[in-house]
Amino acid sequence: MKNFLSVFILIITVLQACSQTENESADVLLTSLYTGDKPGAAVAVIKSGELIFRKAYGVADMSKKTPVTTSANFNICSLTKQFTAYSVLKLESEKKLSLDDKIGRYFPDFNSRVAGAITIRHLLAHSSGIVDHYGYVDKKQFSEFSDRDVLNAISSVDSLYFNPGSGYRYSNTAYCLLSLIIEKVTGMSYPEYIRQNIFTPLKMSESGVISPDFKIPERVFGYEPKDDGFRISDAKESLFFSTMGDGGIYTSVDDYLKWIMAILSGSIPDPGIIKVAQSAQNVIDRTRELSYGFGWFVAGHGLDKTVFHTGSNGDFRTIIFMIPSQKYAVIIFSNRTGIDLEDLVHKINKIYKVNDKYYVKLDSLIS
Repeated sequence: MKNFLSVFILIITVLQACSQTENESADVLLTSLYTGDKPGAAVAVIKSGELIFRKAYGVADMSKKTPVTTSANFNICSLTKQFTAYSVLKLESEKKLSLDDKIGRYFPDFNSRVAGAITIRHLLAHSSGIVDHYGYVDKKQFSEFSDRDVLNAISSVDSLYFNPGSGYRYSNTAYCLLSLIIEKVTGMSYPEYIRQNIFTPLKMSESGVISPDFKIPERVFGYEPKDDGFRISDAKESLFFSTMGDGGIYTSVDDYLKWIMAILSGSIPDPGIIKVAQSAQNVIDRTRELSYGFGWFVAGHGLDKTVFHTGSNGDFRTIIFMIPSQKYAVIIFSNRTGIDLEDLVHKINKIYKVNDKYYVKLDSLIS
């Protein structure tokens, strides 16, 4: 028994030493990219279901020189889509809607040819072929843009990029429409539905969705390198920044970890919904085994399957990378442009000796 305990203690000591070395290497890498007097990032790494690294770098508000912390709230951009998709799937599980409902059921004033062809499932999987709203907006008429404005911009358009269900085209427009469907089905605002059904159960108490009355605690601002300094590009500077269903959530790494930990542990309400969301729904590239699920990109198969998503809004950049079978995840929230987060995740995976052979750089797959 004494020999067994000695060996066990030795193994634990070696593992702790290895983890410490890996964390030091990760810290050196991140410190080299995010210096203390410039916009930065908050980063977390989960391995075997345990949080092994969590640290913040740089400045959250350049005007006040406020440092980034892991409790500071970033706009998480398109990582919002996983919350929108979860909400729609939850409503389906409660039989309050069907993924095969045509969107004309919810938007009776929509062009009938388009609305009669597109389903909720198509919107979720980026297989709708619906036109992007950006080209149908007179920008001079708006100081900021809402999900309702997205609907109004395209409701009379009678064209599609392709027949629904026959292709892939990443669509922020689709997820704005999904947030409106959530509101129509529940009679609640999108921010209130997300708060009651996700944030409150998971005790994500400081998280919220951008809206005119939303006060953001510990707010982080986004910046772009310009000349010898940085130019702010946040909600007031970016017309389409404030749409909700496609990229409106503000949360911190500390709060977002509650969501990811619940997913990895299976303790999230309705874990079956996550399984569906993180399964291939729309094939993008068969040779690379890359598909879109519902709110997640999915690559590979079996124990090596990876799920991930990137985000870009104003000058915020975000990424979540996950290997569910290994209970491994990397989270990066950054408030600046100019650093390739997909490449950074690959370097972090290498430090922690994680095989990410199915990880695909999205490049032009997200617009």
